[in-house]
Amino acid sequence: MPHQRPWLRIGVSARIYYPAGPVLDMGGVWTKTLHYLEQSVAHWVLGGGALPMMVPAVDADSIVKRKEIDLEHYAESLDGLVLQGGNDVAPESYGETPLHVDWAGDRVRDRYEMELVAAFVAAGKPVFGICRGFQLLNVMYGGTLLQDIAAQRPQSQAHRDVPKYERHFHDIEVLPGSRLAELYPGVKRAVANSIHHQGIKDLSPQFIAEAVCPEDGMVEAIRKRGDSYVAAVQWHPEFHDTELHGTFDDAAMLQDFLTAARATRKD
Repeated sequence: MPHQRPWLRIGVSARIYYPAGPVLDMGGVWTKTLHYLEQSVAHWVLGGGALPMMVPAVDADSIVKRKEIDLEHYAESLDGLVLQGGNDVAPESYGETPLHVDWAGDRVRDRYEMELVAAFVAAGKPVFGICRGFQLLNVMYGGTLLQDIAAQRPQSQAHRDVPKYERHFHDIEVLPGSRLAELYPGVKRAVANSIHHQGIKDLSPQFIAEAVCPEDGMVEAIRKRGDSYVAAVQWHPEFHDTELHGTFDDAAMLQDFLTAARATRKD
């Protein structure tokens, strides 16, 4: 879709890379903590006719201190927020301890993104979560997660195949009466990629489920109750190939989010 004036400015939460230690002394970015925006997510937002802008975390250890700039400034200046995928949500964020060292998650990013979401919601700006963002939103509003689907619900559909990555798919069922169903009239089932090993255990009471995996009932799309535009999907819309027969077309979903973002503009 072509860009419309005035340009929509969509904030995207930062993915965080931490150098594993000890590391080889290769210098450069390999030994530094990085905040980054995945190209695929940026292109997904660009494809909707909006300008993506990564929002870096600002904390006590940053060169820029909170007294100088805060996340509320981004919420005031930008039109909406997309939460990228990435590291697991830390079990401590929903009142548990890691069942395995590999499932410890990223508590630093959890706190940063929760504060970021709160700022955008308070400013009346729409929020859309992808994969980890879907899980983070559920936790932020009182839900819980399965730390590892295969370990905790071994009878479930396989939701991740590491070698296949974004080429691993399963069906989703769009639930009637939901906003997602309104956006896709006549679509009861579709195919979505699946790249996650964690998933919703207890859905937050502040959300409704908009899509599920029909094979095991795992929630695949959610939307917050009330007036705030807060929605998320477990799959990765930025990886969907529109040329691939049967793959869910995320265009209407993206445009719905961007329409909500444009509605908040005052200029």
